[in-house]
Amino acid sequence: MNRNLTDGLNFISKLTWKRFLNATQVLASYYFSKFTGKVYHWGLPISISFEPTTSCNLRCSECPSGLRSFTRPTGMLSDEMFRQTIDELSDTLSYLIFYFQGEPYLHPQFLELVQYAARKKIYTATSTNAHYLSDVQAKKTVESGLDRLIISIDGTTQEVYEQYRVGGKLHKVIEGTKHIVKWKKALKSSTPHIVFQFLVVRPNEHQIEEVKQLAKELEVDEVALKTAQIYDYEQGSDLIPTIEKYARYQQQADGSYQIKNHLLNHCWKMWHSCVITWDGLVVPCCFDKDAEHRLGDLTQTSFKTLWKAESYQRFRQVVLKSRSEIEMCKNCTEGTQVWA
Repeated sequence: MNRNLTDGLNFISKLTWKRFLNATQVLASYYFSKFTGKVYHWGLPISISFEPTTSCNLRCSECPSGLRSFTRPTGMLSDEMFRQTIDELSDTLSYLIFYFQGEPYLHPQFLELVQYAARKKIYTATSTNAHYLSDVQAKKTVESGLDRLIISIDGTTQEVYEQYRVGGKLHKVIEGTKHIVKWKKALKSSTPHIVFQFLVVRPNEHQIEEVKQLAKELEVDEVALKTAQIYDYEQGSDLIPTIEKYARYQQQADGSYQIKNHLLNHCWKMWHSCVITWDGLVVPCCFDKDAEHRLGDLTQTSFKTLWKAESYQRFRQVVLKSRSEIEMCKNCTEGTQVWA
């Protein structure tokens, strides 16, 4: 069977009537809000992202975690807060992402958290640089019930890979991938669905076909070609690809660059998802990397209370009326990817 189809069927198998009804309510309220220009919100999030930690072993370009440029503290997600929130949302939550900033496998109980959500039949996913996928950890990963494993691999040779993944070792990524594939076979498991995520930048754009071939050789399920977010893009950057298809930014007649997408006054993310930092702050989306827009604190209140709170509704209203007022939105393409 086609591997993408298998993954899709796995996701569908976890849907319940409560989750389906919740998704329908959220979708309806989003389009009704777009049509009327006034915030309506029915239901609870379809998807949330939990940040296991802000710690990371690499120093990647354009990554606040890698550059150690956060103003917020570094720490580890509390098991108690995680379980409490999952218990509160599990009836309606369809998708759970264990990632925001940092390397998830640095959290000592990471796979126990995955297992807890998996037991509640929530589709789980994470993104990793794969440097901690030892044989033992790979076996535990497959046994945890993790549904999707996104492995960042931004080059097919060490020389190219390390230009973005500063401090990284390509052979560790390949070794970790082999361990996961081995244990999927040994345990006769169709999960996790393995995705090679290739962040297309100028130093690696010539290796796109090579990464597809490498994925095939390693029996990886899917390749995702992701466009790179550049913070100071106006005057150009050595990371902006020359292949226009894979660049979020376009050069203007005066030599400056601007983002391709139009900043429309709506955003699906504000209705169906959110991000929770390791210390319980609820922020609108993954573009708020330093948690500037703090819409709630799970150490102070329940998720359901803050999801419908006036502060959250006001933020959604700004998105509907004048999204350009929100600085992080100006560099947003809602995570553009090209699926290979």
